Amino acid sequence: MTTPLKTLVIGNGGREHALARALSLDPGVAEVHAAPGNPGIAGVASLHDVDPLDPASVAALAQRLAVDLVVVGPEAPLVAGVADAVREAGIACFGPSGEAAQLEGSKAFAKEVMAAAGVPTAAARVCTTPEEAAAALDEFGAPYVVKDDGLAAGKGVVVTTDRAEALAHAGQCERVVIEEYLDGPEVSLFAITDGSTVYPLQPAQDFKRIFDGDEGPNTGGMGAYTPLDWAPEGLVDEVLRTVLQPTVDEMARRGTPFAGLLYAGLALTSRGTRVVEFNARFGDPETQPLMALLDSPLAPLLLGAATRTLHEVEPPRWKPGAALAVVLASGGYPETSSTGDVISGLADAEAVDGVHVIHAGTARDGADVVTAGGRVLAVTAVGPSLAAARSAAYAGVERIGFDGAQHRTDIALAAERGEISA
Repeated sequence: MTTPLKTLVIGNGGREHALARALSLDPGVAEVHAAPGNPGIAGVASLHDVDPLDPASVAALAQRLAVDLVVVGPEAPLVAGVADAVREAGIACFGPSGEAAQLEGSKAFAKEVMAAAGVPTAAARVCTTPEEAAAALDEFGAPYVVKDDGLAAGKGVVVTTDRAEALAHAGQCERVVIEEYLDGPEVSLFAITDGSTVYPLQPAQDFKRIFDGDEGPNTGGMGAYTPLDWAPEGLVDEVLRTVLQPTVDEMARRGTPFAGLLYAGLALTSRGTRVVEFNARFGDPETQPLMALLDSPLAPLLLGAATRTLHEVEPPRWKPGAALAVVLASGGYPETSSTGDVISGLADAEAVDGVHVIHAGTARDGADVVTAGGRVLAVTAVGPSLAAARSAAYAGVERIGFDGAQHRTDIALAAERGEISA
């Protein structure tokens, strides 16, 4: 790229802060804008007020700012067709079309695509009545896996040995996908694609449950780390060959090419690698450590995907060492979230060597930064080893305070101790 890019990031969470920060560090980027953004993003981008679910408003903002590239962060705007509207306005957009985003927007659609592409995944049944749900639960047995077919902000999945709880969750959803349980550790593998070329990123692992030891209800993610030294050799090549490329090829065959970020949630089971789910955007909080460890400039990869020229861009490179993010959540999360609590210690945390703090659910109240969501911050650290990154991240966590703050103390602990294997 010869002319520096003007970029616009859509969203207001931790993923968007991590992406905006990475773009701000890219020497090929002249300007970073974000809408609506948050107080952390304001440190690396110019903020603009827009409804991210309004395709026309996003496209109009992109035109007014004369940006070269729009990066859509969250899943809901993608499903709403924001990327389509931006492209129709003649501006490159990183993110799949509304049709292609159904890979995340409908778990039933994703299962259909996987079946057509021969992608290994859990056996599943799509259910619309209590009777169908009860029959599927009995067919697969415990542990029961019940997924809301639509978007649920990372909290639409219940995994339980309690049949009544599984039935109750199914009853709250219009349509559910009930699956066989997949054993083994879970891995997140992201891939940047322009609809034909596919570049996988480093594998990462996130932690969905609210409490230490993977106890309590599912959340949007309480922490993540990369790389996974314990993962099988050749895992990325295997998943590219058996999952990512076949899925991208099948979407193209259907006339709905998938260009953007394809996220494969994987289970490394005793019977081989299986897909747990697809997402149509960068995952949160895995994006935080991945962006911290990315050694390539981010903009050429995103622009290549947006303009169907990814094959002309070098594959992503990675810094040595490890990166880890620990999420600080508000009181009551994930059932509720306390807002308006004053946050202290942000500058102190960032004074720790290797640490930067990603804002996820924050707002300004006068001179104060306050809580404004369930997942409030992701304290992210890089280090020469996983142990060093972990130590730095938790040192940062200890310097931050707000009423009701909660975090897990065991992010990547098993990996650091060598207690995890595939």
